[in-house]
Amino acid sequence: MSDIATVEKFTEKYKQIRLEIGKVIVGQKEAVDGVLMALFCNSHALLVGVPGLAKTLLIKTISEVLDLKFNRIQFTPDLMPGDITGNEILDENRAFKFIKGPLFANIILADEINRTPPKTQSALLEAMQERNVTVSGKAYPLDNPFFVLATQNPIEQEGTYPLPEAQLDRFMLNLTLTYPSFEEEMNIVKNTTSNNFQTVNKIMSSQDILEFQTLVRKVPIADNVIEYAVGLVSKTRPQTAQATAKVNEYINYGAGPRAGQFLVLGAKCNALLNGKLSPDIEDVKTMVYNVLRHRLVKNYKAEAEGLSVDDIVKSLL
Repeated sequence: MSDIATVEKFTEKYKQIRLEIGKVIVGQKEAVDGVLMALFCNSHALLVGVPGLAKTLLIKTISEVLDLKFNRIQFTPDLMPGDITGNEILDENRAFKFIKGPLFANIILADEINRTPPKTQSALLEAMQERNVTVSGKAYPLDNPFFVLATQNPIEQEGTYPLPEAQLDRFMLNLTLTYPSFEEEMNIVKNTTSNNFQTVNKIMSSQDILEFQTLVRKVPIADNVIEYAVGLVSKTRPQTAQATAKVNEYINYGAGPRAGQFLVLGAKCNALLNGKLSPDIEDVKTMVYNVLRHRLVKNYKAEAEGLSVDDIVKSLL
């Protein structure tokens, strides 16, 4: 199949996926688009929102529409690395046998990821970056495609372990889920308090996803668009030549090179979803908040003045 035909297939399948997800998930368009874009860019996403905004339902629905193996891991303070990677046990022949853990699936829902200690988070970090897990010194490759969707509750911080910057950086997007509008909430309450249960159709196979992940990387992009993306990232680094006055005043640490890579990849995917064969600066701009939101570390002055990272990112644009 030619690349042009693959692009047409991609946009058509994407429309079908959005329709199927819309049967179950009311609203949350930006979150749905963000999750799917991270998947097609062969990366991971972090969903931040208060309880009850259908984060878990959204991810489960996407896994059903995409015909992928789905596992949910509820992160708790007593969760050990072996609980997610798997363990070696002695079988009846007194030989060691590896029993796979829940990480061996295509879509992993890491529910309340910040509730588990750093030791377990580091095991997940290896899986996200290397696409394998190491048990007793032996590496085991994970399924392909492999996609981690983590959720985090922004309100309750008791008994939580802040995610290390290195792990946050592995997430392509930080997606903020907001409260539904009045009309959307009316629909949600109506749908969930009746016995009309919606079922979704399987639209895309794992082979399709791997094909589309390759397609996204093949999209051509002009040097001036890459220059714009890299320039934006450079501006976030305090005490450098490109840094803005606001960044110097309110930011301790800026974004690393991975931010530029994700801005460009996201722009390519966004262009395809909108029927364009090459991204422009507007495609980069649509990705900026979700890519940079978790990569900038505010200082005490920003905290004291109630300034959000989104406010600082807005000033860059």
